Amino acid sequence: MRTLGGSPTAREAIVPRASIAASDRNAVEALARQLGAGPFSLLMLFVSPQADLERLPEEARRIFGDLPIIGCTTAGEISEAGYGDDTIVALALPAEYFRVDTLTIPDLTRLDPPALASALTRTRMAMAEHYPELAHEFAILLVDGLSQKEDELTSALATGMGATPMLGGSAGDGTRFTRTFVLDGERLSQNAAVLALVRTECPVRVFNFDHLVPTERRMVVTEADPRRRVVRKINAEPAAREYARLVGIDPEQLSTFTFAAHPVAVRMGTRHHVRAIRQVMENGDLVFFSAIDEGVVLTITEPGDMLGQLNRELTRLSLPERPTAILAFDCILRRLEAEEKQSVGRVSELLRRHGVIGFSTYGEQFGPMHVNQTMTGVAIYPPGTLLPEKVP
Repeated sequence: MRTLGGSPTAREAIVPRASIAASDRNAVEALARQLGAGPFSLLMLFVSPQADLERLPEEARRIFGDLPIIGCTTAGEISEAGYGDDTIVALALPAEYFRVDTLTIPDLTRLDPPALASALTRTRMAMAEHYPELAHEFAILLVDGLSQKEDELTSALATGMGATPMLGGSAGDGTRFTRTFVLDGERLSQNAAVLALVRTECPVRVFNFDHLVPTERRMVVTEADPRRRVVRKINAEPAAREYARLVGIDPEQLSTFTFAAHPVAVRMGTRHHVRAIRQVMENGDLVFFSAIDEGVVLTITEPGDMLGQLNRELTRLSLPERPTAILAFDCILRRLEAEEKQSVGRVSELLRRHGVIGFSTYGEQFGPMHVNQTMTGVAIYPPGTLLPEKVP
């Protein structure tokens, strides 16, 4: 990590952000001009799969030098214009306010949880020792969204995170579900993850919310392939047919819009956490975004008022003072629901008004859990902001 000076004074300069069309041949140069001279401790890039992915790492390294860079491909971007597609969105953490260390997990099929937790603990302790004046911390985790390893990874990392809040998103590939990549500065990789540990003098709030209402309709997974996140039977019936019956539609009409409109969830304590369905296979099996196993009881939920709930939550984050930036990881199923209900424009206006930036994901990381159909993120406030212990 570089330790550099710099004196950004404008409120917007605390967390600079930029965006550019993915088709722009000089996209990285354009982003660098928008972000300004820095110096920065970390650059994040959320990249449409339509971008020139082969050139991206080399161009980023050429233009930004040895600056730590993390990022991933997306299922859609969130920029200063709200929801977008076919763009590259950048967010930079200035060295004046932030210190960052990054950890790459290059092969998720060979996770060594004890070694990973030990390395993470050492890194956290070293950062606390080197920067005791920076009182606030959080961690950002970006994961290959088709690796099917997010649950195992977040559980392994949680052991070494201590009290540091962790949040993040799973890389996307639009709605194709074919190839997803994570960027660690040197390369774009599949079956990999990158973690950024951040210490800052800026107060922060980590958040996670959804707008789903549990119903009384429940079902039991009676046959599954947990390794592949595939459910073959529900209530001892073919999975897709039984799910369709319970939500009241023709099995032939099942689509991603159906899954967004009728999510299924697992109850943990007093809260339900979505185990989102990704797709239906030709043989009637259901493929999930998150871990699933035989014997799991799933509750069918119905979407509540996404616009009203989003407005309330973002407004709460603006108390007692508006954040300088809100970094958000927003499930692709939320965007699909907005499209189905023709409310993308109104959602985008809310995101734009509150300064939200980020991307649409194949799942969200929140503490030790991999979750779906939520908006998860961190609100970053100007130095010196006094935050109440509880958000009003």
